[in-house]
Amino acid sequence: MRIRIVGAGVMGRGIAQWAATAGHTVELGDARQEAVGDAIGFVRRMLDRSAAKGRLTPEAARAASERLLPLDDACAPGDGVELAIEAVREDLATKTDLFRRLEDVLPARTILATNTSSLPVTRVAAGLADPSRLVGLHFFNPVPLMRIVEVVPGALTRPDIPPALVELVQATGHSAAVVADTPGFLVNHAGRGLVTEALALLEESVSDPAGIDRIARDVLGLRMGPFELMDLTGLDVTDTVIDTVWRGFRHSDRLRPSYLTPNRVAAGLHGRKTGRGFYDHTDGEQATPPEPPITGDPGRPVRVAGHGPDADALRRTLREDGATLEDGPDPSGRAVVLVPTWGTTVAEQIASSGLPASRTVGVDPLALPTGRRVLAFTPATDPAAVHDARAVLARAAAPARHGGGTGGHRAVSVVRDTAGSVAQRLLASIVSVAASIAERSIATPGAVDTAVTAGLGYPDGPLAWGDRIGAARMLALQVELHRSTGDPRYRPTRWVTERVHLGLPLTEPGPDPVALGATSPPPRSGTAEPTHEGDGA
Repeated sequence: MRIRIVGAGVMGRGIAQWAATAGHTVELGDARQEAVGDAIGFVRRMLDRSAAKGRLTPEAARAASERLLPLDDACAPGDGVELAIEAVREDLATKTDLFRRLEDVLPARTILATNTSSLPVTRVAAGLADPSRLVGLHFFNPVPLMRIVEVVPGALTRPDIPPALVELVQATGHSAAVVADTPGFLVNHAGRGLVTEALALLEESVSDPAGIDRIARDVLGLRMGPFELMDLTGLDVTDTVIDTVWRGFRHSDRLRPSYLTPNRVAAGLHGRKTGRGFYDHTDGEQATPPEPPITGDPGRPVRVAGHGPDADALRRTLREDGATLEDGPDPSGRAVVLVPTWGTTVAEQIASSGLPASRTVGVDPLALPTGRRVLAFTPATDPAAVHDARAVLARAAAPARHGGGTGGHRAVSVVRDTAGSVAQRLLASIVSVAASIAERSIATPGAVDTAVTAGLGYPDGPLAWGDRIGAARMLALQVELHRSTGDPRYRPTRWVTERVHLGLPLTEPGPDPVALGATSPPPRSGTAEPTHEGDGA
């Protein structure tokens, strides 16, 4: 295939490398001719580096390099061009003007694709004489390594175009997800679950950025904590995406932005690129504050309050760790009371069970199998009880497969009491936002999980992650968070509720209503028919 790429910046270079490596002839153009030469030189160096590292044979790298063709004029006639991909700045007028010119010089059969990450594909296409030939083809940076592409049909995109592009993308070894033309498309929309909830936790002073990041990495298994991620991406970029998606979904409570970000953006606290963000990067490295040392009494007796699987798991863990565990009917007045919470607060457990407020701390059951345990304290907690509980829970060495822990001890985070604690709230938000995407038919469940795993690096796709925890348990978490806080951000999703009632996994899409004759096919609104491309990939 002959592919024309217009825009020789970071994204254009990456797309050019991707296409040339896959065996396609690549025409590269830009408004600035010098940028074209720089971009082709850069791509050829990347191909040589891939050959040096054994990712490509020298012959394949040389052949790919020869398939890169510079254009003197990005809008020159091109009878052989089958696909034209735009990678210019995120401005509607700029993109529309470019496509009008390409429409005039390229054959009617040529597919026009925009790499926009935030503009509605339908609005870009609206300025064309033939909007049916335009589609979104959203790559992620760095393109050769981020092996996911969103295929986004506009309201008038020809129905044959999305499957053709899915086939093209998959033939290169990347995954393709067909996504409705909605704010944030799929990956950027799904990513709001983590960062908006992390910012909400920071607003409430539940923990500091480093504390939340440690829990996100060690308990949830994320490669980067949400604040590390925002510092890497740039808070100015993240803030724009958060607001764009929130406004696009008509101020959805589940996607509600934080008041914290606008002032930080105005102050230039963007992250690595400005030297300061949620962390200090002035020396080029992230300066992470150290965790406080373990100072309590590991021999202090502890008692587990409550019954059920979470309480049983906590008792079993404490016994395995060699803790002094009180199990009798008459607890001593010295024992620290540990209460596992799932979607509720420690304060509520103290009030409902008559527990001693000064000696009771919460334990997140989600963290028990990991290398980091999480304690929650209330305004009534005696600091000595927190220090001693931390020492008790740090007794056992962290498993090698988990993060956290130093000096032969498990890491133990201490956070303020909040409904669900940190990891539960982050996970509930990740799953809920993904479930909302699926129930709106923005993408199939398989495409959601495939795209988010590849695009965001989560250990599981959000819906598969919810199934691993248990659909009924996830619903109970949503219900308790909503009840405890009264915040509509946490209302249970229809997708999760329905599947729990029916005994189905969260990854089950159910039958297609059009195929069953339950409804007439809608006009091409940008919601593509479900395809198999993301399922199980």
